[in-house]
Formats: sequence, structure tokens, C-alpha cells
Amino acid sequence: MKISKLAIVILLCNSYTSSKNKHLKVNLKCLSQATNEYFSNMKILLTGSNGFLGQHLTQFLGDKGYEVLAVSRGAQRIPVGKFLYQSVDLTHKQSVKQAFDTFKPELVIHAAAMSKPDECHLDQAACLLHNVTATEHLVECAARTAARFLYVSTDFIFGENGPHPETAIPNPLNFYGKSKWMAEEIVRASGLNYHIIRPVFIYGKYWEGMRPSFIQWVDQNLSAGKPIKVVADQLRTPSYVQDLCKGIELVFSGPINTEYHLAGKDIISPFEMALTVARVRNLDTNLITAVTADSFPELVQRAKFSGLKIDKAVQELGYAPVDFETGVRWSFDL
Repeated sequence: MKISKLAIVILLCNSYTSSKNKHLKVNLKCLSQATNEYFSNMKILLTGSNGFLGQHLTQFLGDKGYEVLAVSRGAQRIPVGKFLYQSVDLTHKQSVKQAFDTFKPELVIHAAAMSKPDECHLDQAACLLHNVTATEHLVECAARTAARFLYVSTDFIFGENGPHPETAIPNPLNFYGKSKWMAEEIVRASGLNYHIIRPVFIYGKYWEGMRPSFIQWVDQNLSAGKPIKVVADQLRTPSYVQDLCKGIELVFSGPINTEYHLAGKDIISPFEMALTVARVRNLDTNLITAVTADSFPELVQRAKFSGLKIDKAVQELGYAPVDFETGVRWSFDL
């Protein structure tokens, strides 16, 4: 039986049983000596890797051959794949520094965030810590290693009258949006070669260990025969997560110091999204009731007509997102 060089390297690495830090260093060294069957030359440190986008992006980049160190708080929740994982608290500078010193990334993709607007409003100090201070720590460490920096921002930095182009004037309506805008400004002023991307209302395939997206919430309720009320007087341009992953690769493979919107091609209400999920999954659309946003008293203000224009990414990068129905079908493997 033939054993590949890569298999031998991994077996040797896995047999090492020293302390955690030494173990990580040896694993990194061993894996970097393996053939390019699994890794390209670019070393990418990805934050927020246990999140919905983070898990998809970790798998995508690993499958594309990049050498990925996926970092997040706590234990790894990403399915086993072609990447390395390390638990890192981004709010502690020393924890961030240790990851950089060990891995020495050439590109940082910062996807971690405290992203629930209500929670950000209720605990603004925590919001600033996780969204602003953490970004400062990453930028500082990236400057020491001359790594490029790709920041995953949000449409929440804008106000009403969307969809918005990249040139729109920021006007965040809540503290979450303000914190993300503050982090963007830190990235721009860092002196690093940077990219800023903004997605909208991310959806896609779900697996155990991640928080379900909106389409799974619709599917789970309708499948159980439960009626749902869904807002019909708001508009979004939802991002299919695999389109977003492809778009991110296009962005960091292109010119530096750029900003792109990586949203979907459809301008659609949550109610229309829910109807699409029901039709695709052959579920009862009569269980879905259209309501206005005023039906759900909210702690913080959200834009009714949000969303992002993607013309720049389409024209300059060849970004080609699918329509919402296709994205839903692929999310459910249909």
C-alpha cells in the first residue's frame, strides 16, 4: 500500500504530544512542509471562524488550497477540513499577538463581530470592545508582519434610501452600525494594504455547530406546520454565502485599498424571501402572513429600504451572484 508524502507528514505531526503552544508550532511547521496538494503559498488568518460566514469561508479557502489558520473563541465548531484552528480572544492583545507570531499570516480576513444590533445597543461597552478594540489589536499585529487586511463590514453603516453604492455617505441608524463604521475607519487609517467588503443578510447551507440563517428559520417553522409572520415593508439584497466566499477571493486577488459591496442581485423583502423558501421546499405558503415592521416593536432603529448595489464588484471583479431562488435551492441541496 502506498502512503503519500502528505499522509506521512500529517501522521508525524499528529504523533507529537508536547504542550499546546509547541504542538501548534510543530503542526504548522509540518503542514507547511507538505505538498501543495492542500496549501498554496498564501497564509490566511481568518477571524470569526465559528460563525456562519466564518465556517463557510474556512471550508472554501481550505478547499481552494490556501493555508488557513481559523481563529475564534472557544472550541472549534467547524467540521474537519483542510485548515488549522486556534482559540483566540481578539479582545486580549497578547492572545492575538501569539497567533500572529506563530502563524505569520500574509492576509488577515476579519469576519468576527458582535453583530446583533439589540445586544450592541444594550451593552455598548462590549460592542466597542468586540467590534472596535479587537480590530485595533488585529491591525496592530498585522502591521508588525506587513499582512494585508480584509475587513468584513455591513450594510448597517448606511441609513435609508438603499440600495447603496460604495460611494454613499455613511449614516448608521444604530450603535452596531456605528461600531462597524468606526472599525472601517481604523482599517483605512492603519497604513496597511487593505480591503473592505460589505455583505447583506447572509444566508446559505446550514450544518450542526452554526446558527441557522433566516431561510432555515422559515423552513423549520413551516415544516412543523407553525404559522409565521414576516415583514413585507422592508427591502434587502441578501447575500448567498457561497457567492460571498467567491467574492472575497476575487477582492483579495485584486488591487489593494479597495471597497466592494458583495450582496445579492435581487432586491427583495423578507416576506418574499419566506415565500420563495416555501415554494422551493414545497411547503404551505398559507402559513406565512405579511406584516409591517411596526408589528414588531424593536429596541433599535433599522432601515426599511436597505441593501447594497453591486455594480462596482460586477464590473471590476467579475462578481456574479446567483438569484435568490437559486441560492435557496443550493442551500437545501436541491
